[in-house]
Amino acid sequence: MLQAGDADTLDARRPQPRPLPRRMTPAFINPVFDALPTTVFETMSRLARVHGAINLGQGFPDDPGPEDVRERGARALRDGWNQYPPMMGLPALREAVAAHYARHQGLVLDPETEVMVTSGATEALAGALLALIEPGDEVVLFAPMYDAYLPLVRRAGGVPRIVALQPPAFRLDEAALAEAFGARTRVVVLNNPLNPSATLFAPEDLDLLARYCQRFDVTALCDEVWEHVVFDGARHRPLMALPGMRERTVKIGSAGKIFSLTGWKVGFVMADARLMRGLAKAHQFLTFTTPPNLQEAVAYGLGKPAPWFEAMRAGYARSRDRLADGLRGLGFTVLPARATWFLNLDVANLGYADDAAFCEALVTRHGVAAIPVSAFYPDAAVRNIVRLCFAKDDATLDAALDRMSGLAGRAA
Repeated sequence: MLQAGDADTLDARRPQPRPLPRRMTPAFINPVFDALPTTVFETMSRLARVHGAINLGQGFPDDPGPEDVRERGARALRDGWNQYPPMMGLPALREAVAAHYARHQGLVLDPETEVMVTSGATEALAGALLALIEPGDEVVLFAPMYDAYLPLVRRAGGVPRIVALQPPAFRLDEAALAEAFGARTRVVVLNNPLNPSATLFAPEDLDLLARYCQRFDVTALCDEVWEHVVFDGARHRPLMALPGMRERTVKIGSAGKIFSLTGWKVGFVMADARLMRGLAKAHQFLTFTTPPNLQEAVAYGLGKPAPWFEAMRAGYARSRDRLADGLRGLGFTVLPARATWFLNLDVANLGYADDAAFCEALVTRHGVAAIPVSAFYPDAAVRNIVRLCFAKDDATLDAALDRMSGLAGRAA
């Protein structure tokens, strides 16, 4: 029988583990993530809660999403298969994706070898970057950019080459591309339509980028999650459809953006079969699969007739115009918004140090949360643009405008 102190004696006799090097201790965190600040979305949403502000910062609609799609998901959850679906996605959804993009964008995709389902577009981006680049490879990024791009590139070992796009047009510039592309460039990431600038890239911009991809033998990773949320009669043009780009493009879509269901993390990846083999291997060790009931609901939704998509766009365009007209009436300079759920203000002449100072004053003094676009530039190269989300009901937008009327004197 053990006596008091025996356990200490036994412990002393056991071989003691060698101390781990500092970089291997439990306190170590990969510096790519350890150095990241709190996201601007979390910061502004916290301030909105503290000050009881109307939150036009985070991009989510007030609407709960199409009832028939939600009902299809609920029914599939209750009555359907809830065990592992195939790693590549349910066949029904992959077939629906291929049919959807054939109908809306003229793409011909093999659902068996060229379509994959992921748990949202961010997972699709992460897996694609892990599959496409090796340490030391260069990746061209356009700022302003979705805040996940840079840490994902760095975690995969990539070297970012950032091209800063300038407001108000945010156009691609050949001189900037010539400086960014080189012998070590392996991937270019294109977000089109572009969040946060609400830009839909012109055909000339896409043609220019396609020429550089072919000249330098570069794969284009196209984040096209806003492809259906375009206005004023415009239509999205996928880079994959351009001559010479079919076999060197990875296209990513998102059910969350198409159906205004931001909590439904269902993404689609489309690529040539040769590329897809590598993309699938990266995906299988990230999330492996996505809830089957959501996949069934999205497969149903993608088959909706064209008038549904047109009505969805018209509804958001009306909200965009309501907020933009109200802001112009207050004297603000409103930038063009051709796509997404966002519009931007130029606050350069309002007397604030920068867009971050304006946003802080807006939420703390006037009760409206917005996002400084400088947060989407890694070097804060542009510091005078503020993003607002208009995917809200009329009462919310009108209340925000009423609160912002206190700034009219500055904006005049």
